[in-house]
Amino acid sequence: MMTRILRLLFSLCIVWPVIWLWLGLRVKHRETLPKSGPAIVVANHNSHMDVFALLSLFPLCRQAEVHPVAAADYFLRNKWMAWFALNILNIIPISRKGGEANPLALCEQALREGKTLILFPEGSRGEPGKLSPLKSGLWHLSQSMPEVPIIPVWLRGTEQVMAKGNRIPLPLFIDVTIGDALSFNRDKKVFMDDLKHQLLALSQQTTGNNSHD
Repeated sequence: MMTRILRLLFSLCIVWPVIWLWLGLRVKHRETLPKSGPAIVVANHNSHMDVFALLSLFPLCRQAEVHPVAAADYFLRNKWMAWFALNILNIIPISRKGGEANPLALCEQALREGKTLILFPEGSRGEPGKLSPLKSGLWHLSQSMPEVPIIPVWLRGTEQVMAKGNRIPLPLFIDVTIGDALSFNRDKKVFMDDLKHQLLALSQQTTGNNSHD
Protein backbone atom coordinates (compact mmCIF):
# COMPACT_ATOMS: atom_id res chain seq x y z
CA MET A 1 0.00 0.00 0.00
CA MET A 2 2.78 2.43 0.92
CA THR A 3 4.70 1.80 -2.30
CA ARG A 4 1.54 2.44 -4.31
CA ILE A 5 1.07 5.78 -2.55
CA LEU A 6 4.73 6.70 -3.14
CA ARG A 7 4.40 5.74 -6.81
CA LEU A 8 1.33 7.96 -7.21
CA LEU A 9 3.06 10.85 -5.45
CA PHE A 10 6.10 10.47 -7.70
CA SER A 11 3.88 10.56 -10.79
CA LEU A 12 1.75 13.44 -9.54
CA CYS A 13 4.50 15.62 -8.07
CA ILE A 14 7.46 14.90 -10.35
CA VAL A 15 6.71 13.03 -13.58
CA TRP A 16 3.56 14.87 -14.64
CA PRO A 17 4.83 18.41 -13.82
CA VAL A 18 8.11 17.72 -15.66
CA ILE A 19 6.53 16.05 -18.70
CA TRP A 20 3.40 18.17 -19.10
CA LEU A 21 4.51 21.57 -17.72
CA TRP A 22 8.31 21.88 -17.91
CA LEU A 23 8.62 20.00 -21.23
CA GLY A 24 5.26 19.65 -22.92
CA LEU A 25 3.96 16.45 -24.48
CA ARG A 26 2.30 16.51 -27.89
CA VAL A 27 0.41 13.28 -28.60
CA LYS A 28 -1.06 12.09 -31.91
CA HIS A 29 -3.75 9.38 -32.05
CA ARG A 30 -4.02 9.03 -28.29
CA GLU A 31 -7.41 7.37 -28.81
CA THR A 32 -5.64 4.21 -30.03
CA LEU A 33 -3.92 3.73 -26.66
CA PRO A 34 -5.62 0.80 -24.85
CA LYS A 35 -7.92 1.84 -22.02
CA SER A 36 -7.11 -1.37 -20.13
CA GLY A 37 -4.82 -4.37 -20.31
CA PRO A 38 -3.51 -6.75 -21.18
CA ALA A 39 -1.50 -4.86 -23.78
CA ILE A 40 2.09 -4.32 -24.86
CA VAL A 41 3.24 -0.80 -25.75
CA VAL A 42 6.44 -0.84 -27.82
CA ALA A 43 8.52 2.24 -28.65
CA ASN A 44 11.86 3.40 -29.96
CA HIS A 45 14.45 4.05 -27.26
CA ASN A 46 16.87 7.01 -27.24
CA SER A 47 16.76 8.31 -23.67
CA HIS A 48 15.90 7.53 -20.04
CA MET A 49 13.13 10.11 -20.51
CA ASP A 50 11.31 7.65 -22.81
CA VAL A 51 9.95 5.68 -19.85
CA PHE A 52 8.57 8.78 -18.12
CA ALA A 53 7.00 10.08 -21.33
CA LEU A 54 5.21 6.76 -21.90
CA LEU A 55 4.10 6.41 -18.28
CA SER A 56 2.61 9.90 -18.40
CA LEU A 57 0.26 8.80 -21.19
CA PHE A 58 -1.68 6.71 -18.67
CA PRO A 59 -4.00 8.18 -16.02
CA LEU A 60 -3.01 8.04 -12.37
CA CYS A 61 -5.63 5.38 -11.68
CA ARG A 62 -3.81 3.01 -14.06
CA GLN A 63 -0.20 3.62 -13.00
CA ALA A 64 -0.11 0.48 -10.83
CA GLU A 65 -1.14 -1.61 -13.87
CA VAL A 66 1.64 -0.35 -16.17
CA HIS A 67 5.06 -2.02 -16.04
CA PRO A 68 8.13 -0.92 -18.02
CA VAL A 69 10.22 -3.95 -18.97
CA ALA A 70 13.85 -3.17 -18.13
CA ALA A 71 17.28 -4.79 -17.97
CA ALA A 72 17.96 -6.35 -14.59
CA ASP A 73 21.74 -5.89 -14.86
CA TYR A 74 21.29 -2.11 -15.16
CA PHE A 75 18.33 -1.30 -12.92
CA LEU A 76 19.13 -3.80 -10.17
CA ARG A 77 22.84 -3.01 -10.01
CA ASN A 78 22.62 -1.61 -6.47
CA LYS A 79 20.01 -1.76 -3.71
CA TRP A 80 18.93 1.89 -3.98
CA MET A 81 18.43 1.77 -7.74
CA ALA A 82 16.69 -1.60 -7.40
CA TRP A 83 14.24 -0.27 -4.79
CA PHE A 84 13.39 2.77 -6.92
CA ALA A 85 13.05 0.77 -10.13
CA LEU A 86 10.89 -1.97 -8.63
CA ASN A 87 8.71 0.10 -6.31
CA ILE A 88 8.43 3.51 -7.97
CA LEU A 89 9.02 2.87 -11.68
CA ASN A 90 7.20 -0.45 -11.28
CA ILE A 91 9.54 -2.25 -13.68
CA ILE A 92 9.58 -5.91 -14.58
CA PRO A 93 13.29 -6.86 -14.68
CA ILE A 94 14.53 -9.26 -17.32
CA SER A 95 17.96 -10.79 -17.74
CA ARG A 96 19.98 -9.97 -20.85
CA LYS A 97 22.57 -12.63 -20.05
CA GLY A 98 20.47 -15.71 -20.73
CA GLY A 99 20.65 -18.85 -18.64
CA GLU A 100 17.09 -18.63 -17.32
CA ALA A 101 14.50 -21.21 -18.33
CA ASN A 102 12.16 -18.43 -19.45
CA PRO A 103 13.42 -14.85 -18.99
CA LEU A 104 9.99 -13.54 -20.05
CA ALA A 105 8.03 -15.49 -17.41
CA LEU A 106 7.28 -12.39 -15.29
CA CYS A 107 6.09 -10.53 -18.38
CA GLU A 108 3.76 -13.38 -19.30
CA GLN A 109 2.39 -13.47 -15.76
CA ALA A 110 1.73 -9.71 -15.78
CA LEU A 111 -0.16 -9.97 -19.08
CA ARG A 112 -2.25 -12.85 -17.72
CA GLU A 113 -3.15 -10.55 -14.83
CA GLY A 114 -4.40 -7.89 -17.25
CA LYS A 115 -1.41 -5.55 -16.93
CA THR A 116 0.09 -3.29 -19.60
CA LEU A 117 3.78 -3.60 -20.47
CA ILE A 118 6.10 -0.94 -21.89
CA LEU A 119 8.81 -2.57 -23.95
CA PHE A 120 11.69 -1.22 -26.05
CA PRO A 121 12.39 -3.78 -28.80
CA GLU A 122 15.77 -2.21 -29.64
CA GLY A 123 16.93 -3.57 -26.27
CA SER A 124 18.94 -0.51 -25.24
CA ARG A 125 19.24 3.18 -26.06
CA GLY A 126 20.20 3.65 -29.68
CA GLU A 127 21.50 6.47 -31.81
CA PRO A 128 19.22 9.52 -31.47
CA GLY A 129 16.49 9.66 -34.09
CA LYS A 130 17.38 6.28 -35.63
CA LEU A 131 15.89 2.84 -35.16
CA SER A 132 18.45 0.22 -34.11
CA PRO A 133 18.01 -3.46 -35.09
CA LEU A 134 15.08 -4.95 -33.20
CA LYS A 135 15.48 -7.85 -30.76
CA SER A 136 13.19 -10.85 -31.09
CA GLY A 137 12.09 -10.97 -27.44
CA LEU A 138 8.78 -9.30 -28.30
CA TRP A 139 8.02 -12.03 -30.86
CA HIS A 140 8.71 -14.74 -28.26
CA LEU A 141 6.48 -12.95 -25.76
CA SER A 142 3.72 -12.53 -28.31
CA GLN A 143 4.02 -16.19 -29.32
CA SER A 144 3.06 -17.22 -25.81
CA MET A 145 0.35 -14.51 -25.54
CA PRO A 146 -0.93 -14.16 -29.14
CA GLU A 147 -4.22 -12.51 -28.15
CA VAL A 148 -2.52 -9.51 -26.51
CA PRO A 149 -2.51 -6.36 -28.71
CA ILE A 150 0.84 -4.71 -29.46
CA ILE A 151 0.70 -0.92 -29.70
CA PRO A 152 3.61 0.73 -31.58
CA VAL A 153 4.69 4.21 -30.47
CA TRP A 154 7.29 6.62 -31.83
CA LEU A 155 8.96 9.17 -29.54
CA ARG A 156 10.76 12.24 -30.79
CA GLY A 157 12.50 14.84 -28.66
CA THR A 158 13.44 12.71 -25.67
CA GLU A 159 16.94 12.29 -27.11
CA GLN A 160 17.40 16.08 -26.89
CA VAL A 161 15.52 16.60 -23.63
CA MET A 162 17.61 14.00 -21.80
CA ALA A 163 20.63 13.04 -23.88
CA LYS A 164 23.18 10.60 -22.50
CA GLY A 165 25.11 12.32 -19.73
CA ASN A 166 22.44 14.96 -19.02
CA ARG A 167 21.11 15.10 -15.46
CA ILE A 168 18.58 17.92 -15.90
CA PRO A 169 15.99 17.74 -18.71
CA LEU A 170 16.09 20.60 -21.23
CA PRO A 171 12.75 22.44 -21.70
CA LEU A 172 11.91 21.07 -25.15
CA PHE A 173 8.76 19.45 -26.48
CA ILE A 174 8.37 15.68 -26.71
CA ASP A 175 6.28 14.41 -29.62
CA VAL A 176 4.51 11.04 -29.40
CA THR A 177 2.69 9.25 -32.21
CA ILE A 178 0.64 6.15 -31.35
CA GLY A 179 -0.10 3.59 -34.05
CA ASP A 180 -2.77 0.96 -34.57
CA ALA A 181 -2.45 -2.36 -32.77
CA LEU A 182 -0.35 -5.05 -34.41
CA SER A 183 -1.40 -8.69 -34.55
CA PHE A 184 0.76 -11.69 -33.77
CA ASN A 185 2.29 -13.59 -36.65
CA ARG A 186 3.87 -17.01 -36.19
CA ASP A 187 6.44 -16.19 -38.86
CA LYS A 188 9.11 -14.34 -36.90
CA LYS A 189 10.59 -12.54 -39.89
CA VAL A 190 7.19 -11.30 -41.07
CA PHE A 191 6.32 -10.16 -37.54
CA MET A 192 9.63 -8.33 -36.99
CA ASP A 193 9.57 -6.74 -40.45
CA ASP A 194 6.00 -5.52 -39.87
CA LEU A 195 6.96 -4.04 -36.50
CA LYS A 196 9.96 -2.28 -38.03
CA HIS A 197 7.91 -0.85 -40.88
CA GLN A 198 5.18 0.34 -38.50
CA LEU A 199 7.69 2.11 -36.26
CA LEU A 200 9.42 3.74 -39.22
CA ALA A 201 6.06 4.85 -40.61
CA LEU A 202 5.21 6.43 -37.25
CA SER A 203 8.58 8.20 -37.24
CA GLN A 204 7.59 9.89 -40.50
CA GLN A 205 4.37 11.12 -38.90
CA THR A 206 6.13 12.43 -35.80
CA THR A 207 7.26 15.93 -36.66
CA GLY A 208 7.21 19.29 -35.00
CA ASN A 209 9.25 22.23 -33.78
CA ASN A 210 10.93 21.30 -30.50
CA SER A 211 11.14 24.87 -29.26
CA HIS A 212 8.72 26.32 -26.71
CA ASP A 213 8.96 29.72 -28.40
